Amino acid sequence: MSNPGAADPTPIEHVRQLAEWFAAGSKPRARWTIGTEHEKFGFRRDTLAAPPYAPDGIEAMLHGIMARGWEPIRDQGNVIGLTRANGSVSLEPGGQFELSGAPVATLHETREELAAHIRDVHEVGGPLGLGFAPLGFHPTARREDMPWMPKSRYAIMRRYMPTRGSLGLDMMLRTCTVQVNLDFGDEADMAEKLRISLALQPLATALFANSPFKEGKVSGQLSGRGHVWTDTDNDRTGIPACVFEPGFGFEQFVEFVLDVPMYFVAREGKLHDVAGASFRDFMAGRLAALPGERATMGDWADHVTTVFTDVRLKRFLEMRGADAGSPAMMVAKSAFWVGLIYDDAAQKAAAALVRDWSLEQIRALRLEAPVHALRARIAGRSLQDVAKDALAIARDGLRARGLGEDAYLAPLHEIAESGLTQADRALHLFNTVWQGNAGRFLTANEV
Repeated sequence: MSNPGAADPTPIEHVRQLAEWFAAGSKPRARWTIGTEHEKFGFRRDTLAAPPYAPDGIEAMLHGIMARGWEPIRDQGNVIGLTRANGSVSLEPGGQFELSGAPVATLHETREELAAHIRDVHEVGGPLGLGFAPLGFHPTARREDMPWMPKSRYAIMRRYMPTRGSLGLDMMLRTCTVQVNLDFGDEADMAEKLRISLALQPLATALFANSPFKEGKVSGQLSGRGHVWTDTDNDRTGIPACVFEPGFGFEQFVEFVLDVPMYFVAREGKLHDVAGASFRDFMAGRLAALPGERATMGDWADHVTTVFTDVRLKRFLEMRGADAGSPAMMVAKSAFWVGLIYDDAAQKAAAALVRDWSLEQIRALRLEAPVHALRARIAGRSLQDVAKDALAIARDGLRARGLGEDAYLAPLHEIAESGLTQADRALHLFNTVWQGNAGRFLTANEV
């Protein structure tokens, strides 16, 4: 989840302003970039327990990395993130350590940025006795075993989430993802990219499945993280129907976001708990918690960050459907989507691949993919077969860029050909080499 940004005090006077806010993200192709975000679980190397904020835990990690040229982000006096240039380090609620990468031009830069961050984490965490592993769902910890980070919005979400779904706190505390942020050219380009990426997000869940354990046992899902998102908060998650309706554009997405209940309002450095309130009422000055207070564009930007659809539209598109995994798989995630939607021919081929899928089929696949991964089916085909087609399109799209980036798809080609995900391979190790010890999943995946 994002670190707080700078507020824009511009009053909201009409809904069209909100559509224009999204439209301002439109860019010419020459300015399109790649921003990769990835999370990982911290653990004590001696006990495998999740480290607290303090002492000798996440706070110490932040201070150690801050000494390497980063500036602190504070919340009520606590360092809860770091910033440098266009990148940031932030914390998920359970202390999951996240790098929100800077927008870069090539996947080679993405790989270098990831390697530098992992080196920092390893060098700072080592003396603290901490390791970090990028996995989709924590393999051993119970919900009550996880610490809570001192970030104001998380306290609000901690109270509200259990009222909206049974797995919201698991999403906050026990999941990690890798996601990529990509640009669009104009409204029509945004609409096509959003339809393609929402339709194929269950495929990403399957290809990147890497969380088959829960509390030390086999969970029955190959992507425990993907399963969690099916019962977190249906007001703000999943696949919005409006995206697949004729004439979809920025204004239609605004109407969807306006119907998402609020979490908070930021005023004078404090977050006010308004969870469940209507942003439409806020625009009209009718919030019971803040009578007479009216929404600003900064409030709108904050509210957009509380929408957790499988692909989130901000002033860019945020692909959110994959488990965290090995460094090679993290770069492969970005390569997959860049290949599919950063080349015109590839984007048209990807649109054709999913054109005949109905919204109902895609939503059903979203429920099936966390359990069966590449063995899930849509429109009479297995996801393994769909993956081969999608990867061929992505490979051609990357080759058209002429930068030698298609090599980053290699781990995905191997998964698609074999049908064996990271989760499948982990289950084999669990039943053989690891002798039923799911804790080995953490240590074997330390970066």
